[in-house]
Amino acid sequence: MHALIIISHPIPESLSGHVAQYIADGVTQSNPENSAEIADLAKEGFDPRFTESDIAAFYKKSLPPVDVIAEQSRIDRANALVLVYPIYWWTMPALLKGWIDRVFCHGWAYNEHPDGRLEKKLQHLPVHLVAIGAAGRETYLKHGFWEVMKTQIEHGIFDYCGAPVVTSKLLLQPELKNTNAYQETAYEIGHNIFI
Repeated sequence: MHALIIISHPIPESLSGHVAQYIADGVTQSNPENSAEIADLAKEGFDPRFTESDIAAFYKKSLPPVDVIAEQSRIDRANALVLVYPIYWWTMPALLKGWIDRVFCHGWAYNEHPDGRLEKKLQHLPVHLVAIGAAGRETYLKHGFWEVMKTQIEHGIFDYCGAPVVTSKLLLQPELKNTNAYQETAYEIGHNIFI
């Protein structure tokens, strides 16, 4: 089984990067036949801008751009998709959202038929969300962020495509005070992905 782990943090030695590696370690150490790939969108230089080429593909006037097809192929090779991201302004970073906007496109992730019927094409792809935040849980609960995240990301993106969200974790610095706590939690997430 193969897990594709996506990160989109501009700092190579970020906590997001470390958490992604701990998840990858959990995946590979849970079964010798498992594998994990970490895709660092910032390091790879993925362009998040939805351009004329993306619009043409949306209207089925052309194939998606080559970089989008490459990302879709990478997802197609995975048995699970894991997104690890810092919380910026109560949501995921723009780079990660742009990746979703471009890659999870009409025709590949879903089809909207002329009769209004929605075809969800990613029902085979389990998704694991790991958000990393600096505020305490009470802040997220008080302002309703946790429910907003579930609505926006879990329902608005992945349910629309049919991809089941299996894990949705909020790792918060006030609760996980040291690197060992992050390591243990992330490792456990990875260890359980294919169980």
